[in-house]
Amino acid sequence: MSIIYMLLAISVIVALVFFAAFIFSVKSGQFDDTYTPSVRMLFDDEIVKDKSEKPNIKNNKKPIIFKEQLK
Repeated sequence: MSIIYMLLAISVIVALVFFAAFIFSVKSGQFDDTYTPSVRMLFDDEIVKDKSEKPNIKNNKKPIIFKEQLK
């Protein structure tokens, strides 16, 4: 029974060591993303409609696409 207490204590100590290593690596910038900001300008942006534009009420139907056109 005493071995269970010893293993439990060792596992808690190992968990605390890993947690401390994780906190240290986060504080030192190990997980900072330096690649994505440099290539973000290369990705296509979504088209944002201007709020001042009024929707065209007369022609708001979508075109019909037939299966023959998709081939």
